[in-house]
Amino acid sequence: MSSATTIPLFPLGLVLMPQNPLPLHIFEDRYKLMIGQCLQQDREFGIVYFDGSDIRTAGCTARILKVINRYDDGRLDILTRGQRRFQINEMFDSKAYLEARVTYFDDESKVDDSGCQDLAKQGMVLLKKFTAILESEERYDIAGEMDFKSISFLIAGCEGFSHEEKQRFLEMTSTHERLKKSVGALQNIIERMKLTAEIRKIIGGNGNMKRLAGPN
Repeated sequence: MSSATTIPLFPLGLVLMPQNPLPLHIFEDRYKLMIGQCLQQDREFGIVYFDGSDIRTAGCTARILKVINRYDDGRLDILTRGQRRFQINEMFDSKAYLEARVTYFDDESKVDDSGCQDLAKQGMVLLKKFTAILESEERYDIAGEMDFKSISFLIAGCEGFSHEEKQRFLEMTSTHERLKKSVGALQNIIERMKLTAEIRKIIGGNGNMKRLAGPN
């Protein structure tokens, strides 16, 4: 782990993964101020999952890639990308927005390349199946420079997962374990989606529900 540093903090009802894009609409005055200072200083800010009652202690920094829109009242539409994971050591509320003293962490350096390669390929196939079922326009293609850790975060950031599941994936420090758990969970989600679609098809067509029971 690296030494502690202080960063602006933005609690949100979502989990950001490293290298994953995140568009944000900034409308509260305190966050207009925070984003304005981050733009001026070319500085990252921390995003942590807030479930309405508790702020998680592990999060991910976001770097502002682009200001998409500026409104007359100061609101902003921005595009950010996840950068580094951190653990909160202490929070401060002396400014209009929260700040936190954090320590950055990363995955273990030792990676099982053979095991990760198979899981990464399987995960990308599942992501494409997931978007096809949802008829989403999002595309998942592995760029040549993407390593196993990057792919693991891409899969772990799938919208099919709950915030709690994503938080667990974010906190894992094993690339192989993250791939294994997220690929397995995504496979289960797709199977449930297929079953739900089949049930709706049968009910909508007044079909025979025995088709779902399998062979006797």
